[in-house]
Amino acid sequence: MKSYLIVIIIGYLFGCLQWSYFLSKGIFKTDIRTLGGGNAGASNTVVSLGWKWGVLVAILDILKAIVSIALVRYLFKLAIIEGGIQHLYLNGLFVILGHDFPFFMGFKGGKGTASLLGMTIAIDYRLGALGFLVIFMVTVLTDYIALGTLSLVTFFILGTIFLDFGLFPIMIAVFIALLSLYHHIPNLKAIKKKEERGLMEALRKKSKSKT
Repeated sequence: MKSYLIVIIIGYLFGCLQWSYFLSKGIFKTDIRTLGGGNAGASNTVVSLGWKWGVLVAILDILKAIVSIALVRYLFKLAIIEGGIQHLYLNGLFVILGHDFPFFMGFKGGKGTASLLGMTIAIDYRLGALGFLVIFMVTVLTDYIALGTLSLVTFFILGTIFLDFGLFPIMIAVFIALLSLYHHIPNLKAIKKKEERGLMEALRKKSKSKT
């Protein structure tokens, strides 16, 4: 029980490193949640502040999940806590929960896509590489980040099953997918109504606004 509690706390605290919020407040003197889609994440940063800032936020959000899971692995080696793949999935889950529901922001954060990608990379780099390819290709082909994200969470479930990590990791992967689906329901409704702004359109408008 102690080991589960430790990995949960580590994951949640790393997840609360809200880089889009920190950067928007520190550099642009605004809350990223008042712009675009109203959430604190890399995709909204791309749409609201430009692709360079969005990429930076995505990298930082990916890294926080990688560092969190790497720290848990290190604690395993030090024998401070005992655990295995279940602990890594639990840690990654709470990185995402910390990102989505940060305590100091009224529990209103992002959608956890970049953190999920970082979690996937940290658990198995092959899974992470394929996951990145999946979300990139689907986003480019459909022009919608939301569809790319849903393809990633689906791939994550299938990858977890394929690698035979066990029931608990599969349950966590399914929960993460359902959480992501919940966050993206407004985007899916907007896509259906043809009201969702495509990635290319958002980037073009942002580029024009600077000229």
